[in-house]
Amino acid sequence: MLDALIINGEYPDFETGLMKRANIGIREGQIDYIGSGEPEAKEVYDAEGCIVSPGFIDVHMHEEHFKTEGRKYVVAEMMLNMGVTTAVGGNCGMENQDLSYFKESIDELGGSPINYMMLAGYNQCRYKLGIGRYSEATDSEKYKIREMLRHELSEGACGVSFGIEYDPGITFEEMMYAAEVSDDPDLLFAAHYRNDCITDIDCIHELIRFAEKIPMKFQISHLSSCSAMGKMKESLDAINAAMDNNPRLDFDTYPYNAFSTTMGSAVFEDGCMETWGKSYDSVLLTDEPYKNVRCTKEIFEKARAEYPEMLAVAFVMNEDEIAAAVANKYGMIGSDAIISNGGGHPRAAGTFPRVLGKYVREEGRLSLIDGLRKMTLTPADRLNLKSKGRIKEGCDADLTIFDPKTIKDGATFEDITIKPTGIRQVMVAGKTALKDGEIVNGRLGGFVDYRKLTR
Repeated sequence: MLDALIINGEYPDFETGLMKRANIGIREGQIDYIGSGEPEAKEVYDAEGCIVSPGFIDVHMHEEHFKTEGRKYVVAEMMLNMGVTTAVGGNCGMENQDLSYFKESIDELGGSPINYMMLAGYNQCRYKLGIGRYSEATDSEKYKIREMLRHELSEGACGVSFGIEYDPGITFEEMMYAAEVSDDPDLLFAAHYRNDCITDIDCIHELIRFAEKIPMKFQISHLSSCSAMGKMKESLDAINAAMDNNPRLDFDTYPYNAFSTTMGSAVFEDGCMETWGKSYDSVLLTDEPYKNVRCTKEIFEKARAEYPEMLAVAFVMNEDEIAAAVANKYGMIGSDAIISNGGGHPRAAGTFPRVLGKYVREEGRLSLIDGLRKMTLTPADRLNLKSKGRIKEGCDADLTIFDPKTIKDGATFEDITIKPTGIRQVMVAGKTALKDGEIVNGRLGGFVDYRKLTR
């Protein structure tokens, strides 16, 4: 007998490129049946009018601050609410805590709302050694950093991330030295670019060159906030041409025309407003004492000096270029979710429903099956998750059931707690984690150890 049977739904068949109608049976956490029959099951779910999709996979987000904010889930619950069942933290060179502490926290909490994978953060290693933002690491320091990265990989990290813009002292040569930490071609390296593409796309060419020189897979992080200020077409043309010859290269993007980072970041240094051609009121602060306050020059400078860890949202990107990145033939959807003290950018709570509601249904920028591929199969293959990201017998029953006619993001820049609509049910390991917008079991996921993946 099956544990569960989902009837009357449609699912994406990525091999044929078609949406297919079938009943899907689950046994012991895996998909055990796909067909038109109705085998006996302990529970039956009617998905009439809905899509039964592989659970969404967020290839780029920022995990919980267990070390500083306590062992509780905030961003992972937002992930689950929008249909994400697996997510990759540790991006942009930042780990909010060592991987051993992160895993220990998940164990202590009795599991996680989602499955978590982690990248080892290069910048975080620099901070531990006290290397200045604009300083290049010495040979001794580079060796110590590489050993720190090697330790994180030994703990099960799936790769390494860099945040070059945050620490401009990181040189190309420094990154190449770090890449010698392993020769495993299945590891994922990712980088937040060196600077915004305003007058040229030199930073994109730098990352393409890095991808060509290392044996690992390489990810250009959140292209949306790099190139959607007038240089998206040039960036996509360069990336597409490079990917035609180097499939180990790829990028992720999010569907909003505003980015978010901390006020103390190098991103907000003197001259940034002139560079973007924007005024100070293009920056929205997300935490007290300035929650939902638009900046003046005075508030901006005060927040920089007194609240450097406060998250800010900057409205500096062009919507048509965001849409172009989302709809491009290559690329994946990544939320770049980052939450601090419960506040942040709505992308943490709305990215995946927004793509399906706005760019697929309302604007027709890409087809439903292409949109789903960008948030399921492609990242699964990228991460060596051969049992996730597809509806096939023997694969993990991480599933998101949604109504394609109503799915939509709810979170706004002023209130990120508004949940998306149209998501009927989310299953993790074959069990219901969320039903009709409410989390019913938030401990079905856990840490996915890269070392234990079948490759």
